[in-house]
Amino acid sequence: MNLSIYNTFTKRKEEFKPIQEGEVKMYVCGVTVYDLCHIGHARAAIVFDVIYRYLRYLGYKVTYVRNFTDVDDKIIKRAHEEGVSPEEIAERYIREFYKDMNPLNIEPPTCEPKATMHIAEMIDMIKKLIEKGYAYQSDGDVFFSVRSFSEYGGLSGKNTDELIAGARIEINEKKNDPLDFALWKASKSGEPWWESPWGKGRPGWHIECSAMGQKYLGQSFDIHGGGKDLIFPHHENEIAQSCAATGNPPVRYWVHNGFVNINKEKMSKSLGNFFTIRDMVKRFNPEVIRFFLLSSHYRSPIDFSDQNLNEARINLDRFYDLFLFYDMVAKENPTLPPLTKGKDEEILEGGSDDELMQRFEEAMNDDFNTAQVIGHLNSELHHLNSKRGGEVRDEFLREITTLKNIGGVLGLFGQDPVEYFEKEKSIGIASLGISEEEVLRLIDEREKARREKRWSDADRIRNELSLKGIILEDTPRGTKWKIKG
Repeated sequence: MNLSIYNTFTKRKEEFKPIQEGEVKMYVCGVTVYDLCHIGHARAAIVFDVIYRYLRYLGYKVTYVRNFTDVDDKIIKRAHEEGVSPEEIAERYIREFYKDMNPLNIEPPTCEPKATMHIAEMIDMIKKLIEKGYAYQSDGDVFFSVRSFSEYGGLSGKNTDELIAGARIEINEKKNDPLDFALWKASKSGEPWWESPWGKGRPGWHIECSAMGQKYLGQSFDIHGGGKDLIFPHHENEIAQSCAATGNPPVRYWVHNGFVNINKEKMSKSLGNFFTIRDMVKRFNPEVIRFFLLSSHYRSPIDFSDQNLNEARINLDRFYDLFLFYDMVAKENPTLPPLTKGKDEEILEGGSDDELMQRFEEAMNDDFNTAQVIGHLNSELHHLNSKRGGEVRDEFLREITTLKNIGGVLGLFGQDPVEYFEKEKSIGIASLGISEEEVLRLIDEREKARREKRWSDADRIRNELSLKGIILEDTPRGTKWKIKG
């Protein structure tokens, strides 16, 4: 089965055929750097990170461009509020972006251009649009004439008459038509500016991605991605200005990820249900967040809630418990290679379970269906756990190795199991109102009570810890503890 991708432009799945055989060029709209990243940003980053990884797994040479919008009204507003320069705001939140994304195991793209480093390319494109009659100057501003581009609305399905009838558009006397959008904005007092043929000013938002995409990927490239909220007007406007400037469709496949809902309501600052990545990784292992977001198809809406995250944590714990079991067996059997050396996309020794790999590839080739892949991995987990009571043989090694390798393509299962569970404990215990030192002290106290046959005291300590959310497990190697699921 060949890879097929749902194309937002054609509204159907299409067999993937890159423009240049063996190579893929992909552009994904990055963040506007004026604030901390939220869970919606996390979903988009993880979705396209997995697409990037899987295309490489298939053997493609991938050029992946993800930009930073570092000049924008929101950046300027934040700078004025704090009494600093827009450049300082942008650089600060670029640094914060990496602090948020790195724990989620997001691989760096091939190129991460900043809008402010490509003003010359934007000016050149705007000049072409004016020369061809698709744009006009008005008192230092430059606007794209939407009605001059007859194919406008092809991506979003909107038409100009409906937009005029239903739009609530801010009146701008500089525009010839309310639908027209800004390519260049004349500078105002206290705003950053660059010299241009139309006077001092700065670019509009939409022209940035068109100019950067063309610079790094050419006039036409394979994949353009982003969240569904970017379909209109951002990506619709990109298509219009790019086609008008070059005469060619800029992108072959438009790919958009679905929205994130919070407790079944659309995530919104006005509703107070707006969660930053920074806040969530204090409460959940970052890999739990990644696992959860991959457990739904990327085009579907996803409900982000504590209950769903806890279910994902319990599920991911089971995988790491299996890896921990295998590593303990491998330490006692030098003929078995350790699994913990494997990291993202590094193929481990131990052969391959061809049936599981086939199911993995069939799911991913069907529009990157990670939800189905997670289902296959859970089935394999159940199968392997059923074998834990017997001797670990070559078949077990082959199957668990394949499971780990598939996880690597998804950016999962790359942590050492011991370190994973230690991290789970440190994150989980922070919310329980008890320190790890106190837990260990009570476990020691309980052990002493058991040695002295003070069974009621031992039971009391177990119950006390259970009420705080700590579960004790007595094993031949001593008492282990974990956070209650």
